[in-house]
This record gives sequence, C-alpha cells and structure tokens, in this order.
Amino acid sequence: MTFVVTDNCQRCRFTDCVSVCPVDCFYGDDEQLYINPDECIDCGACEPECPVEAIYDEASLPKDKDRWLTINAEKAKHLQNITHKQPAYPGAEERKAALGF
Repeated sequence: MTFVVTDNCQRCRFTDCVSVCPVDCFYGDDEQLYINPDECIDCGACEPECPVEAIYDEASLPKDKDRWLTINAEKAKHLQNITHKQPAYPGAEERKAALGF
C-alpha cells in the first residue's frame, strides 16, 4: 500500500507533508507533489499534515480519484525529489480558501 497525492495539491504545493516523511518519497513539479509508491512505507505521517487534504491512503482513495495512483507512480519517476519544506505555489492560500480550507 501507499499514500497518494491528489488534485487538491494542484496550484497549492504546500510541502508540510515533506518535512515529516521519514523516507523522502515526495517528488514535485511546478504545480504539485507526488508520492513514489515504490518508496512510500505507508507510515501515514504525511496525511494529517496536508492543509488541503490532498493525500489519501491508497485503501481510502475515493473512486473518482483512482487515476491519481497511476499519476503519482508515473510522475515521481521523472521529477525532482523534494526532501525539505519549500515555499508554496504562488496563490496557494487563495486556492486553499477556494477549496474550503
């Protein structure tokens, strides 16, 4: 099992989750983060840290977000490993508010 970053992370890219990950399994592009399922140890430390509830345990992933499991696996292979907290995406606070958080 693994944890999965979903579309709520888009245009937010808060990295609070990265700072608690014991195995550095987060990767990112300019808009969001992804979890490498081959590196995730299913510890769950990241999920409660996400301020926009973008991270799900694979077993609890809503059906309408199933595609994010594949997206995370594919994207993580080709992106930069993110191991430390970084500034959020410009406009992240506005996106967070629009999502209702």
